[in-house]
Amino acid sequence: MRVRRWWGAGAVVAAAVCGTLVAQGLIGGSASDGDGDGKPGPVRNEVRSTALKRSGDGDSATLGRRNAETFSMLGVTWQKPSDKVTGKVEVRTRAVNSGKWSDWLTLGSDNGEREDGAARGGTEPAWVGPSNGVEVRVNGKPKTQLPRGLRVDMIGSAGRSGSAGDVEPAAFIAEGSDPTSSESPTSEATDGTTSEPSSSESTTAEPSTSESASASESPSESATPSDSASDSASSSPSATEPTTPTIPPSTVPQPPITPRSGWGADESLSPEAPSYLPGGKIKAVVVHHTAQSNTYTCDEAPSIINAIYTYDVTTLGWKDLGYNFVVDKCGTVYEGRKGGVDLPVVGAHAYGFNSQTTGIAVIGTYTDSAPSQAALTSVARLAAWKLGQYGVDPDSTVTLTTAVDGQNLAGKTWGPGEELSFPAIHGHRDGYNTLCPGDAFYAALDTVRSLAAGPVTGLTLTSVTGTGLIGSTPYTNGPVTMNWSATTPASLISKYEVLVDGKSVTITEGSATSAKVTLAAGTHQLQVKAVHQSGRTATSAAVTVVAETTAPTFTTKPNLALRTGTVNTTAVPLTLNWKATDTAALKDVLLTTPVTKTYGPTVTTAQHTAKPGTATVWSLKAYDLAGNTATASTSGTPVILQETAATRSGTWTAKSSTSYLGGKSLTSKTKNASLAWTFTGRSVAWVVSRAATSGQAYIYVDGKKVATADLKSSTTAYRNAIWTKTWPASTKHTVKIVLLGTSGRPTVTTDGIVYLK
Repeated sequence: MRVRRWWGAGAVVAAAVCGTLVAQGLIGGSASDGDGDGKPGPVRNEVRSTALKRSGDGDSATLGRRNAETFSMLGVTWQKPSDKVTGKVEVRTRAVNSGKWSDWLTLGSDNGEREDGAARGGTEPAWVGPSNGVEVRVNGKPKTQLPRGLRVDMIGSAGRSGSAGDVEPAAFIAEGSDPTSSESPTSEATDGTTSEPSSSESTTAEPSTSESASASESPSESATPSDSASDSASSSPSATEPTTPTIPPSTVPQPPITPRSGWGADESLSPEAPSYLPGGKIKAVVVHHTAQSNTYTCDEAPSIINAIYTYDVTTLGWKDLGYNFVVDKCGTVYEGRKGGVDLPVVGAHAYGFNSQTTGIAVIGTYTDSAPSQAALTSVARLAAWKLGQYGVDPDSTVTLTTAVDGQNLAGKTWGPGEELSFPAIHGHRDGYNTLCPGDAFYAALDTVRSLAAGPVTGLTLTSVTGTGLIGSTPYTNGPVTMNWSATTPASLISKYEVLVDGKSVTITEGSATSAKVTLAAGTHQLQVKAVHQSGRTATSAAVTVVAETTAPTFTTKPNLALRTGTVNTTAVPLTLNWKATDTAALKDVLLTTPVTKTYGPTVTTAQHTAKPGTATVWSLKAYDLAGNTATASTSGTPVILQETAATRSGTWTAKSSTSYLGGKSLTSKTKNASLAWTFTGRSVAWVVSRAATSGQAYIYVDGKKVATADLKSSTTAYRNAIWTKTWPASTKHTVKIVLLGTSGRPTVTTDGIVYLK
């Protein structure tokens, strides 16, 4: 057995070269080695690696399908960080839960995210979820040699520190050896058949380079070209503690940021002190995607970040996680590289520009679809805060000095020391030949800049409640509620100001969507002004509102009158009359007692009934469209005077029936027979029975004939108020009926009268 040790970034790497899949564990204390506060220790990951088999001409390499210990992230790495894979690197995995193999997944092999002093070169890591099988194929350009030392590195959680017992030392696979796996690997052909790897396949994976390996790699083989002399100095280990810059205040609030402990960072992996930007100033924000799956849950985000951290540090030999910040699709912001979220920490995310920028990565792949609104908002808030510390407007253009030769995705090339213009918030592809952050995310960067810089967009005064429209103009008599909306998320809005006739009268929080204001009498212009966290403002279009406090009036006070219809001992038909007007516009009139009923602005009369012998109050309330009101009421008592209360002349016969009012009535066929009733009231009705043979009668009021009533009816009707009369006020009156003796139908039957007092 041959053992190789690599010392770097606080990790010890050892190799047992007798296996194919070899566990790389992270050395560290258990949970009990922590602060003793009872909190869980850091999350430890295991890295398991296996070498790829190169083709004879060296332009391709493969790893046949085989079983593996459970892992959730993987990447393909190679010996020299300075080497590049010029072809396509593809992997596929078998899901633990379903047992199904995934489609081939392409891993980016030159993403421009580099760290000085790295131990290995590698692809972007891919989060694949819990998997227990792997297959790899690497196809380079014809007649182009692939890098030496190709292997697949699989990362799986070992749990919280101390939770899984002692972890074996990290393993390093010596090239040219025949590592023996403890996982009983099998090789499955692409047609679904399974076979054991042959002896020749295992022993000819790579020409051996282990004999030339030493405790520290040769700089010519392992060192990634630095961005510049200043980049190299700022990101390399120093014999002395680095000077920590002062924390500059920002022009905008800091968004919530989950610290490294929130994703379980094992700080023993990266004990090297952080480096800070030369001059201590961030000039721009570089936006990335991590090229992971978009189907992850937000609860998985800490595990994904921890796995990337393990890959960057343990597998590639970086000093820490490459990104300064990581954002998940739910908008949670995580601290990435250590050193202080409010300080200009040098990252390893934008080759050639690390010493002038900070990097924000959103977990996921955003080639075809943009990140969620929550993620875009968090990127905007974070970028605005970091740039605000150094007086950089998020929508400005900045000048960065190139550190090395370079080319971006658009084909623009440059040499070291050139000054190039970039948006203050730009995509990784602007400074490197990479697809990052994906086409859809790159297209959404204008939105990110707008969100970060302001002003508030989509500001609209949606409605003013507490008003009524007269034509198209809202009217009110008192407080109104102004309601508004904006497309800019509330987290980026400092406050709203309510403007009346151009003057601020109320200030609300940025999360508010309404405010109540009281207007003086007159015509006013209402607006809302939004103040972005940057200080930039936006003002809505004005809405005209008229404040009017004049109440409606009842030009005709409510009054009652008896009406024709059927009378009984519980209900007497009557009519309620009124007239209401308003100087602006009447909305409606509400009857509040003895029943509730709403009438339109043009209605002036309504039919009701009232209980006889009981005084009833009738109350009305008039509303105008401004909300002003006026009330008025009247009262009345219907009284039944039966036929027995009348003064008679001529021949009358008493009749009994439950159909008659009170059970009795008087009937006569005699011409000029009469009945007279005297009462004090303001309205009266004569109540009769009607049939096809009923006759006629004259009606006299206070000695004057006022009507001739014909009682004939095709249908029989009882207790019928056939005639009514109403006066302006309650006075004493006498009503007398006199029979005509109509030929062929002389009979008149009466129940008496009803009067209203």
